[in-house]
Order: sequence, then structure tokens, then C-alpha cells
Amino acid sequence: MLDAAPAATDYALLGAGMTGGYGAADILHDCTIGTKPGEIAVIVGPNGAGKSTAMKAVFGMLPLRGGIVTLNGKDITALSPQARVAEGMAFVPQVNNVFRALSVEENLEMGAFLRRDDVRPTISQVYDLFPVLGDKRRQPAGELSGGQRQQVAVGRALMTQPSVLMLDEPTAGVSPIVMDELFDRIIEVARTGISVLMVEQNARQALEIADRGYVLVQGRNRHTDTGSALLADPDVRRSFLGG
Repeated sequence: MLDAAPAATDYALLGAGMTGGYGAADILHDCTIGTKPGEIAVIVGPNGAGKSTAMKAVFGMLPLRGGIVTLNGKDITALSPQARVAEGMAFVPQVNNVFRALSVEENLEMGAFLRRDDVRPTISQVYDLFPVLGDKRRQPAGELSGGQRQQVAVGRALMTQPSVLMLDEPTAGVSPIVMDELFDRIIEVARTGISVLMVEQNARQALEIADRGYVLVQGRNRHTDTGSALLADPDVRRSFLGG
């Protein structure tokens, strides 16, 4: 078990003791998720566990009735999503995450809307990370494959030069080969020092690359440990990984 009482100063991003939901109904119940600098943290669990809701709460898209969210030790609980982006967070939603009529490069430029410096070096870095995007830079994003659109979405998020990258189901609907490639790129992003927090439906594969894993059930933490420890846990394997 990791960090029974996590200290905000140790985390790049931490949502601690989060309780909240939509309307009068709470979906999250004293839920804690987070990622340390340069870590990949993965949130897994059954359908309806509150995984995406927890991500939205951390990003400020869901009002909390309890708990706190910190970014690099700073309390950002009251900040809007836009203000959180300015503070160094980037969030890639599962769907509707590219401007389909715009070219790949125009999508990347849109990701840099808050910046006032020269964004061309960052675009080059994105093309180094995702070479296929460089080849298709003039092509409308809507004409790309599902996996390529996901690369555009991640690349656009990286254009803000975030300290934390949040991904909601980044491999949804893509082939196993594309999933492996996306996971490889996510590892590369973390190696640059960017912290990654993601919800992932392919739990076993995600935990294999995770420094930290959270298993949520009905909006509550069920298991928290390293990815390797969760993969080896008989209860986790039996209940969430198919044996």
C-alpha cells in the first residue's frame, strides 16, 4: 500500500479525500488519486466506478463537496479548468478531443492558445514524439485513423508545456498494436519529467507501465499500490483483471 496519508508537497497533482457528484448525488466518496513528478499513475476499475468522474473532479469540471486538489503543492480546488491549464495541467478527454476540420498542425497551434512565445520548437518536439503527425501535418484531423487522432489530441495537450498530463481512456477503440504504440509514447512523455494521470480500460496493460495504480469501486479507493504490486495482488487479479 502506498502513501496511506499522502502529502501534497510530494505530488505533482493530488486530489485528496474528494467527495462530490452531479446534483444531489455523490459519485465520489473520500476518493484520493494523484501522481508524483515524472510518474505514470493509472486509474482502473469496473464500469461505473467513478474513474472519469474522478478525473473531471481533479480538472475542476465537477464541484467538490469535500476534499482538496493541489498542483505542485498549491491548492487549486477553487480554480476553473481554464485557470488550471494556465497553472500547468493538460486534460485529454476520451471523445471530441480534436478539431476534425482543422489540419494536424492547426490543431497543435490551437493547443498553444495561452502561449505568447514561439511555439514552433514545441511543434517539432510533438512531431519527434509522433512522427506520423509530421507526415500528415497538412491533413484534416478528421481524416486520420482513431489512433492518429489520439496522437493529435495528446500532442495538442503537450503544446501547453504542462507539468501534468491527464488522459481519459487514451486507447479506447484502437487496435492492440496502436494501444502498445500509444503506451510507448506515454512512457516517453513521462521520461521528459511530465507527470501522467490516466484512466484506462485496458487495466492489465496500463498497470504494466504504471508507477502507481488506483483501483476504484463505486467512487471509493479499493486498492492503491505500485502497478507491479497490483498486477501481483490475487484479489485485484481475480476481481478486476480476469484472473
